[in-house]
Amino acid sequence: MNLNTTRALGSLIPLALLGALSTHAQAIQVTDNLDLGGAIRARWDYDPDRDIQKFNFDTVILSAKYKSDTWIGEAKYRFYGRAYPYQYTENVGDVQFAELAWIGYKFNSDQQVQVGLNQVPFGLQPYFGSTFYQTLGNVVGLEDLEELGAKYIQQSGDWNIQAGYYVRPASQGKGTSKGETYSSVVSEADSYVIDGSNNQERNTVVLRVAKALDLGPWKSEVGVSGLTSTLENRDTDNDGRRNAVAVHYIGKNGPWGVQLQAARQQMSPRNPGTDELVTFGGYDATYNVASRGNLYVADVSYDVGGKYLFDQISGVQLYANYSAFDKSADDFKTSQRMILGTSFSLSKLWIATEWLYGKNDPVIGGSSLTQSLGAGGSDRWENQLYMNIGYYF
Repeated sequence: MNLNTTRALGSLIPLALLGALSTHAQAIQVTDNLDLGGAIRARWDYDPDRDIQKFNFDTVILSAKYKSDTWIGEAKYRFYGRAYPYQYTENVGDVQFAELAWIGYKFNSDQQVQVGLNQVPFGLQPYFGSTFYQTLGNVVGLEDLEELGAKYIQQSGDWNIQAGYYVRPASQGKGTSKGETYSSVVSEADSYVIDGSNNQERNTVVLRVAKALDLGPWKSEVGVSGLTSTLENRDTDNDGRRNAVAVHYIGKNGPWGVQLQAARQQMSPRNPGTDELVTFGGYDATYNVASRGNLYVADVSYDVGGKYLFDQISGVQLYANYSAFDKSADDFKTSQRMILGTSFSLSKLWIATEWLYGKNDPVIGGSSLTQSLGAGGSDRWENQLYMNIGYYF
């Protein structure tokens, strides 16, 4: 990025945020049932080891929600580009993709079905913890996973049952890579990915069963999830499989929150080369993931009550999250990620500030994007600071 572009972005974002502060933040209610909204976000990245100190545009999000007594639906679309980390593109929108696009029918207050691009019901929902940056579960393709298919949800007393069938991942959006989706999904490798593969995931079947209960003063949920799918290899024309299971716990006691999860992912691809790696993609990049490994997640949060700074700051939450991807191959190094952070509302803005600390992490500290989740990256702890500032309407 040249100096003039950097200066232009640096002046554009503060002006956009000032405009947001002077505008009443609410979705546009088109009808009694349909709301249109979205978000404009900025980000700040600071990593002195890599000489990175950026404050610039992050994302534009457009969304729509529909809700009636029987019909429901949601759509969300994202635009990136021009600014870090997409400074290699020229314009906002050079990287773009859908996050959600589904319609649903409510049989009654306890039963519904969703059809389209919706979230796969696996493990902790909707995310594997309290963080904004998300855990290693996201980049290994289990957290915040959206695919094309149908999901059935039923609430029976303390029991919540969700079952889904997904034909395929989301269609590719626009970008410079073969990983042009919101979710991290099995993908064809770009040419820069050494030992990359070309698998496509099809016919995903998933089941999640959870039960609410009281454990002393803790309002809790315990659950188990299972996922299985076909991996179609486009080079060998042979099919492998992807299987994953997880157990999770959610607890809430006053301001304190705890989330725990252990998951096993085991893929048996039919690659022409090594079967120890499967290429995934998302957010305009592709990278390798170890085909077999255990994912562990632990999250602790604390809600700070009250309002501060003349009632401008509210909804403060403090949190700590640790995730690890322990690979089964003996010579593959464990990937780890720790996040300490806080989120809060400042007037009409929502802000998350996080210290990111990772080892063999594909996106923290510049280890190795393509190999950290496979054989490993630099194998040393790296850290950086991250802030996301969003105006949601």
